[in-house]
Parts: sequence; C-alpha cells; structure tokens
Amino acid sequence: MIVAIVVALYEQVSADKNIYIMAVAIVVFMMGMMQLSAKTPSKNQENKDDNVE
Repeated sequence: MIVAIVVALYEQVSADKNIYIMAVAIVVFMMGMMQLSAKTPSKNQENKDDNVE
C-alpha cells in the first residue's frame, strides 16, 4: 500500500501523467484498505456475541 501511495503521488507531481499507472495505484491502495478493514472488528460484534449466549 505504501508503494502504491508513493507511486500515485509521484505520478501526480510529474509533468507526464500516466492515467494507467494512477489507476493501478488506486486499485492496489483500495484492495489494501479492504484487507485492513476486514481485519478490524465491528463495534457491534460484542453485542452480537452477547445475544447468542
């Protein structure tokens, strides 16, 4: 994800912007964010566990 951020920022600053590199960097960043958010537990998960018992 960090590499995708660096590449996207570099492409944004450069005079010759390549839209395909920007798109790939955004997709990689979003996939990384999805992976991180999947590992984060929900705030309501504790309440769901309590109702099962």
